[in-house]
Amino acid sequence: MLIAIVAVCGGLALLTYGADRFVDGAAATASHLGIQPLLVGLVIVGFATSAPEMLVSAVASVNGNPTLGIGNAIGSNIANIGLVLGTTALIAPLTVRSAVLRREFPLMFAVLVGASVLLWDQELDRLDGVLLLSGLVVVAAVTVWLGSHAAPGDPLIEELDHALDKKMSGKRAMFWLVIGLLLLLAGSKLLISGAVDIARMFGISDIVIGLTIVAIGTSLPELAASIMSALKNEPDIALGNVIGSNMFNALGVLSMPALIAPSHFEAAVVQRDLPYMLILTAALFLLAWSYKRPGTINRFDGGILLFGFVAYQAVLFISG
Repeated sequence: MLIAIVAVCGGLALLTYGADRFVDGAAATASHLGIQPLLVGLVIVGFATSAPEMLVSAVASVNGNPTLGIGNAIGSNIANIGLVLGTTALIAPLTVRSAVLRREFPLMFAVLVGASVLLWDQELDRLDGVLLLSGLVVVAAVTVWLGSHAAPGDPLIEELDHALDKKMSGKRAMFWLVIGLLLLLAGSKLLISGAVDIARMFGISDIVIGLTIVAIGTSLPELAASIMSALKNEPDIALGNVIGSNMFNALGVLSMPALIAPSHFEAAVVQRDLPYMLILTAALFLLAWSYKRPGTINRFDGGILLFGFVAYQAVLFISG
């Protein structure tokens, strides 16, 4: 038991630090290649923060635990909205000022609905995996198009231009990109081995472990990034991280178990977890999306989102 707990804690530590280094390296590398800051933030940083989820899902599937990867993808999306944005809004209210993000909210909702439809038959097969990966390519292309057509004065452009590390050399950026990826892989293996052992000791299903311990752990990079962005008065970056991460989770992360180890999963996923994810997403959409004026997630809203996340974890604990 102690070894399993140490493995989980060690894996989480490596994932958190590795994700931070990987994102910094990826962003700086893209910047040195001449990619404009808005596209770096929307595509590179937004998707790179989901690298922990993707590696964890892939490692779990290779090890014969694909349902853990499914739970990780869904649970991470719930954690990103309830835990990450809820906690961040409690610290500093988030105002959506960027027109680019307001256009991305409907895209994120459509992606999550589409992924839920594919999961509705309680089976994730290779055809689903191909469709999910194809969707990821389409979403990345749409995101690039939205960024390319952003108004020059969009607040997100200014925030990203200020946030990107322009002092990091090209060699240093590549070094941290590789080191971050290696740390993510090592952390994923540790976390999976410990989480599976704990699940077996307590008779908990892989998917519940994926929805709880693993999902919270792999969402820690988003939590740290969003809190720091909010404290620096960069709310659009905080929200952009979550939007990009949730779309990547629903498409890229879910495609891993589908392609590596197609499987059936328990009915509770479509009866409990997917509806909860969509309800939280709809709540975020209503709070933050507006064409005429900036939507705001204030401290009260943040408290509601965080309470919703805690209540969901309680339901999982009781049912598990």
